Amino acid sequence: MTSGIDKSTVLDQRARAMPTGDLEKMDSVLVIAPHPDDESLGCGGTIARLRERNIPVHVLFVSDGTMSHPNSPGYPAERLRDLREAEALDALRVLNVPPENATFMRLKDRSVPLPDNPDFPSAAAFVANLLRTLRPATIFAPWRRDPHPDHRASWQLLRTALEHHRARPRVFEYLIWLWELGSETDMPRPDEMIVWRVPIDRVLEQRDRAIAAHRSQVTRLIDDDPAGFYLSPELLTHFKAPRELFLEEKPTL
Repeated sequence: MTSGIDKSTVLDQRARAMPTGDLEKMDSVLVIAPHPDDESLGCGGTIARLRERNIPVHVLFVSDGTMSHPNSPGYPAERLRDLREAEALDALRVLNVPPENATFMRLKDRSVPLPDNPDFPSAAAFVANLLRTLRPATIFAPWRRDPHPDHRASWQLLRTALEHHRARPRVFEYLIWLWELGSETDMPRPDEMIVWRVPIDRVLEQRDRAIAAHRSQVTRLIDDDPAGFYLSPELLTHFKAPRELFLEEKPTL
């Protein structure tokens, strides 16, 4: 099982339809995005559906995204960071999330600390403080074994922040790089996670506009870095299905 299509088929077969009532009960939502664009790719359609119900959504952008084009003369790190933050706010506007509901943590892209890093405690404390401030009933975060170091580190930051959080929000994990880069060991086990399916056909065009707002990632806007990152149309096919899948940890007996 190596291709994104195979993984998608396996998880679609396991998926349960999320009851509409579960969306309505989410009350307040925090989305943790390792990079600007992960919020739209991973759960943009669900964000749009939540906002249709006037459910407040706040997005934490963990890294500054500046390693997408590390060698661009025209977009050195600070300018690229500002561009990616502006794109993120444009995407949130498309999804009807107000700009004041965005927090930019600005950790270095591809260097989000893992628990063995000396910077991890302060980063986890930042997330914990945001949880105390927002008190979300529901959190969307990257899949714990998504094959990108910043995605795994972002999940670890959330896990640590939740250890001392009084409330126990529901946590749904979304998939980004599992489709393209994941191995079989990265897949969620049936005894480990519930797979939920949220239909987004009604808001698919809106979600696609949110992805397109990240123009530095989906176009050749930055054309002076031959090694620059680009979400090609082939990569984006993994996000064309009129549904989003989320993983929720099974309760321990």
